[in-house]
Amino acid sequence: MSEPLVLTTQLGAVRTLALNRPKALNSFTSQLHEELAAALDAAAADTGVRCLVLTGTGRAFCAGQDLADPAVAPNATPGGPPTDVGDVIERFYKPLALRVRALPVPVVAAVNGVAAGAGASLALSCDMVIAARSASFIQAFSKIGLVPDAGGTWLLPRLVGRANALGLALTGDKLPAEQAQTMGLIWKCVDDALFAGEVAGLAARLAAMPVKGLVATRAAIDAAMHLDYAAALGNEAHWQRRLSAAPDYLEGVAAFLAKRPAVFTDR
Repeated sequence: MSEPLVLTTQLGAVRTLALNRPKALNSFTSQLHEELAAALDAAAADTGVRCLVLTGTGRAFCAGQDLADPAVAPNATPGGPPTDVGDVIERFYKPLALRVRALPVPVVAAVNGVAAGAGASLALSCDMVIAARSASFIQAFSKIGLVPDAGGTWLLPRLVGRANALGLALTGDKLPAEQAQTMGLIWKCVDDALFAGEVAGLAARLAAMPVKGLVATRAAIDAAMHLDYAAALGNEAHWQRRLSAAPDYLEGVAAFLAKRPAVFTDR
């Protein structure tokens, strides 16, 4: 039997999904999409999971779409119909991006190497991105005559502004992880020797926090990007109304008043 294209491990309440096509820099194929979708759905359904880490095996996080995959390979037949890459976006990348943004737990991208094209978009769609210092981000689409996809056109300007988004997307230049942190593209760049420990520590910390509140925070911040100030204030009231009726709020306040560690259980 062939090795799984997504490796799943669990430590406590933290589940790690590792893309596993290291010889191809974990680039996407239709089969990898299907296995990752199933792994994400399984994590969402498992109440024992309170934080999810996405990473890659080998020397890359994900190099984006495998251009040798029949789903995107150009049709070389003279006069034949062109390959519809938009269909691939609709069938695979759009569901993937929406699935990651809607997971009921915080999601950490652990970028261990190059994150290019749709691989960069996948990392940036996560709630927090930690990158090893040797890692890099590449908006490779311009080199093959395409636009950033997998959410890239939405994510880039919101993370780094229009000027930087266009600079990255038009040139396709490699952006080292340290510069990505300075630019505000990612949360943190850490030395390679400290990378695994930083990822594990952050994931464990998030898993011990009030997960339902963290996920609501993601939703509220994303929604506020499209709202005026008054509407954003109203949306905050909506979430506080819901969350203040949940056990984690009661536990958090009780623990604060009793000066003891809180034990959160909502998800």
